[in-house]
Amino acid sequence: MQVKMCTKVLMLGISLFFIQNSNAQNQLHNYVDPMIGSEGVGRVFVGPSYPYGMVKPSPDCTVNSNSGWLALPKEVTGFSQIHVSGTGGGPKYGNIQIMPFSGALDKLDQTSHRAEENVKLGYYETVFKENQIKTEITTAEKASFYRITYPRNASKELKIDPGFFLGESPEPDGREAQQFVGSQIEVVSDHEVRGYSRIRGGWNNGRAYTVYFWAAFDQPIAKYVTWKDGKFYADQSSQFDSGKKTAALLSFGKEGKQELNVKIGISFLSELKAKNNMDIEIPHWDFSTVLTGLENKWEQLLNRITLSPDTSIEHKKMFYTGLYHTMLAPVNRTGENPLWTNNEPYYDDFYCIWDTFRSSSPLITLIDPKREAEIVNAMLNIYKRDGYMPEGRSGNDNGRTQGGSNAEVVVADAFVKNLKGIDYELALKAMLKDATVPPGGNEEKEGRGGLTEYLRLGYVPYNVPRAGNMTIDFSYNDYNIATVAKGLGYTDLYNQYMKQADSWQNLWRSDYENNGAKGFIMPKDAAGNWLDDIVFGESKIQKPTFKYTPVIIESPWYVCHWCVFFYEATSWEYSFSIPHDVPELVRKSGGNSAFQKRLDTFFDAKLYNVANEPSFLTPTLYHWIGKPYLSSDRIHEIITNNFNTSHEGLPGNDDSGAMSSWLSFHMMGLYPNAGQPYYLLNTPFIKETTVKLENGNQFKITAKNLNDKNKYIKAAFLNGKPYSKAWIMHDDIVKGGELIFEMDSKPSAWGTTILPPTK
Repeated sequence: MQVKMCTKVLMLGISLFFIQNSNAQNQLHNYVDPMIGSEGVGRVFVGPSYPYGMVKPSPDCTVNSNSGWLALPKEVTGFSQIHVSGTGGGPKYGNIQIMPFSGALDKLDQTSHRAEENVKLGYYETVFKENQIKTEITTAEKASFYRITYPRNASKELKIDPGFFLGESPEPDGREAQQFVGSQIEVVSDHEVRGYSRIRGGWNNGRAYTVYFWAAFDQPIAKYVTWKDGKFYADQSSQFDSGKKTAALLSFGKEGKQELNVKIGISFLSELKAKNNMDIEIPHWDFSTVLTGLENKWEQLLNRITLSPDTSIEHKKMFYTGLYHTMLAPVNRTGENPLWTNNEPYYDDFYCIWDTFRSSSPLITLIDPKREAEIVNAMLNIYKRDGYMPEGRSGNDNGRTQGGSNAEVVVADAFVKNLKGIDYELALKAMLKDATVPPGGNEEKEGRGGLTEYLRLGYVPYNVPRAGNMTIDFSYNDYNIATVAKGLGYTDLYNQYMKQADSWQNLWRSDYENNGAKGFIMPKDAAGNWLDDIVFGESKIQKPTFKYTPVIIESPWYVCHWCVFFYEATSWEYSFSIPHDVPELVRKSGGNSAFQKRLDTFFDAKLYNVANEPSFLTPTLYHWIGKPYLSSDRIHEIITNNFNTSHEGLPGNDDSGAMSSWLSFHMMGLYPNAGQPYYLLNTPFIKETTVKLENGNQFKITAKNLNDKNKYIKAAFLNGKPYSKAWIMHDDIVKGGELIFEMDSKPSAWGTTILPPTK
C-alpha cells in the first residue's frame, strides 16, 4: 500500500510538472520577440519595458541609434535607462548610462563588443568579448534592474555616466540633435550614487528636460573616482553641475560574490523621487521576481486577444509582437510631470500622433479602453497647461507637427467609441483652439501651420511648408470636430466644420493625368494658380525650376525635408488619403471602374509605399466600390511580402507601434477608419480570434475552412444571423458575440451591396 501511494504521489508530481511546464510554454508573452523589426528600418526598442513604461533600459551602440541598439558587431558604449521605439528623425534620450568593466579606474571610455546576445520580453542579456562580463537587464515601470556577472577572480568595476546621451552633435544647436545642458553626480554612501542629466533638443527640438537617478548596489563600493570635464578626482565624492559633463567610476573589488546587482530609480522630478520609485517598485534584490512581475503584467494585456491553438508559431509571433510594440508608447509619466502639479494623467512621448492615430490608438482602445481614456485625458491636461494638445511630444515639450492637428482624430475616435471618463466639452474646446488660433511662429511645435491661409483660401498654398498634406489633414481634422460637435448638440459648429471638411477638394486638380489616372491633389499658389513648374532651391538670384508631378518625392534633393508640399510621400499616395469622404474621392476619380483601375495601378506599378503611414487605409478602399475581396487580396499580398518574424520583419519605421498595430489589426481581419465608429472586415490570417472586452464580454471572429485556397468570404453571420456588410460597428463588437465567416476558393457577392458609412 505504501509503495502504491508513493508511486501515485510520484506520478502526480510528474503530471503537475508537465502541466506547469506546458502552461509556461503557452503563455502569450513567450510569443513576443522584441527583435522583430530591430534591424533595417524598423528601429524598434529591444530592451525590457513595462506597458507604456517610463524606464526602457538597453544597450547604446554609439550615439547614433534612435533606439540605442544596433546589430552585432557594433560596439556598446554602455546601457542607458530611457529610450524610444521605432522612430525616425534625430535621436532622443539615452540618459543615465552605466557600463560594467574590469580594471583600473583611469579612463572613461569602456567601449566593448558583444560576443553573444539573448533577448526576450522583459529580459536582455549580453556577454562582452573583451572581458567576459555578462550583463542581464529587466525593469519595473520607473526603475531598472541589472544583474552583472564578472569572471572569477576579476575585479568588479562600473561606470556611471550621466553626461552621455544619444544624438550628440559637434554642431551647436544642430537641428534634431540633442545638446548637453548639464549633469551632476554624487557618491552618497558605499551602496548608493545619485545625480542627474539635463539635455535639450533632439527630434522635436524641445526645451531642456532633466532625468534624475538614484542607483543602489548589493555590494559595498571599495573605491571610486569622480570625473568632470576630462579630469579624474580621487578625493571628491561629488561633482556639481557647472555645465560640464560628469561621471563616476566605481570599484567593488575582487572580494565576495562575482554577481553585482544594480537598481536604478529614475524620475523627472528629483533624485529623492527617483529613490522613492526604486524603493517602492523594487524593494528587494531578486532579479527573477522583477522579471516575473513584468512578464505577468504583459500577460494580462496580451491575453485580452487570444488566437486559435492551431495558429502557426510565426503568426503568433507576428501578432503578439505587434500588440507588444503598440503598448510601448506613449509613456505613462503620471506623477512625474516637472512642469505643473495636478492629479490628472500625464503621458509623454507622443512620437507622433501623425503616425499613431490611424491604428495604434484604435488598437489600444480595443485592448485597453481605460488606458486610452487616460491618454486622451493626458492630451487635454497638456492643452490646459501648455495651450495646445500635442501632435508630437517628447521630453515634456510639444513638437513636432508633421501635418494636421491629429489629436482631433484621437479625440473623435474616443468619442464615437463612447470611451468614458473624458470631458468631451473640454475636448471640443481644445479641438477648436487648434482650428481657430494660429500658433504664432510655433508651427513646428503645435497647432496648425498655415491656418490663416487655410481659413481664408480654403486650402494651404504652396509657399507654406507641407501645404499639400496639411490641407488634407486639416480637412479630416475639421470632420473630426464636426463629429464631436454634432454629438454634443452644437448644430452650427457641426455645419461649419462639415463644410470645411470639403477643403481638400480645393487642391484637387481634376484635369491632371498621370499613369492612366485622372485627378490629383496638386500644388496651388495663394492666387489660385496651379503650379506645374516649381522653383528649385532657395536662391534669391538664380531660380531654376523643375516640373512637379504626382510621383515626385521632393526631399532631400529639392528642398529641406520639412519644406516639401507633401511630407514623406507623393501625390499618388496622398490623393487616396481622404478617410472621411471616400465616396466623393471615387466620384472625382471617374467612378467605380476608374477608381478600381486607379487602385490597381497604384499597387501594381509599385507607387504604393508599404513603409509609411499615409497609405495605411488605401488597401481597404476597394470596399467603397463594393469589392472587399480585392482589399483582402491586397492586404494579404502586402503582409506576405513585407512582414515576417526576422530582425528585419517590419518594412518601415515602427513609429511607436504604428506599423505593428496595422499588422495586428489586419491579422484579425479588422481595420479601423480612425475617428469613425466602424471597422472594415477582411479575410483574417487567423482562424479564430477572441477579443476579451473590458466590460466582461467576448467577441469572437471565426473563419471556417480558412486556408491558402479558401481565402474569400462567401458568407458571414453575426450572432447566428446573416451579416452582409463588409464592415462592423464598434458597438456591435463591444456587445460581444461571434462573427463567423464562411470561406470559399473564389470571390462572392458578400459585402458588395451595403458600402461603408459615408460622411
